[in-house]
Amino acid sequence: MKLFRYGEKGAEKPGVLLQDKHFDISTFGEDFTNNFIATGGLSRLAEFLAKDQQHLKEIPAGARLGTPLANPSKIVCAGLNYTDHVAETGFTQEAEPILFMKAISALNGPYDGVTIPKGSLETDWETELALVIAKEGTNITRAEVADYIAGYVLINDISERAYMKKRGGTWDKGKGCNTFAPVGPYFVTKDEISDVNNLNIWLKLNGKLMQAGNTKNFIYDIDTLLPYISEFFGLFPGDIISTGSPAGTGIGQHPPRFLRDGDIIEYGIDGLGEGRQLFTAYENLK
Repeated sequence: MKLFRYGEKGAEKPGVLLQDKHFDISTFGEDFTNNFIATGGLSRLAEFLAKDQQHLKEIPAGARLGTPLANPSKIVCAGLNYTDHVAETGFTQEAEPILFMKAISALNGPYDGVTIPKGSLETDWETELALVIAKEGTNITRAEVADYIAGYVLINDISERAYMKKRGGTWDKGKGCNTFAPVGPYFVTKDEISDVNNLNIWLKLNGKLMQAGNTKNFIYDIDTLLPYISEFFGLFPGDIISTGSPAGTGIGQHPPRFLRDGDIIEYGIDGLGEGRQLFTAYENLK
């Protein structure tokens, strides 16, 4: 299933993509919350669609799509998880995966505008595959990984490089700015993706292709990464685990090309849909 949420921010309704059309499923009576995932909601929804699909109403064209998950408890991210991205950033590949958090307040719809922070000069893009956690767990083993994945989402891990590299401390303040975590458009259940370790990833800046990677080039694949993360964080249903970005980011250009007021980013991953954001400088917000 490919699930989405639509409507005004903070008042989204649940929907499902069927035959490339968007349908409202408010009559199902549940939103895509942590509790929905934890209590077998995906199975309930599949049963509902098997019985009532013909009665669903198509949503109007142009309706806003929000984040496809209503209330994840956290967004855990892996940094520098592609060799080519390590090289272009100038960082050093570490002996263990690099982990950081994005603030929940950074969550944004896949087509919502993004604010370049006040005074920012190094706002950058990173197209990434993210996992959605199916059930509570810690110290997950490699053999258990599939049982802990409910599905996948597309995320743009927007990053302010100067905040990360030149302001001291941890990366978080360059990763968690408001609007810096566009997610979606779809929460794609894991049965829809035949090989998560072989998905094409792409991104365009103002129509020019900048990123063209594939998840087969992970340094740490999902079967390695998820158990590692679960050593340090208790994972809960609906949590988002982002797996890192391939090369082609702004910091890797010669000279670096960071985002400016009016720039448009378009990006996608096989089977997960596409996102698009217009970037606006804080100083130009109305």
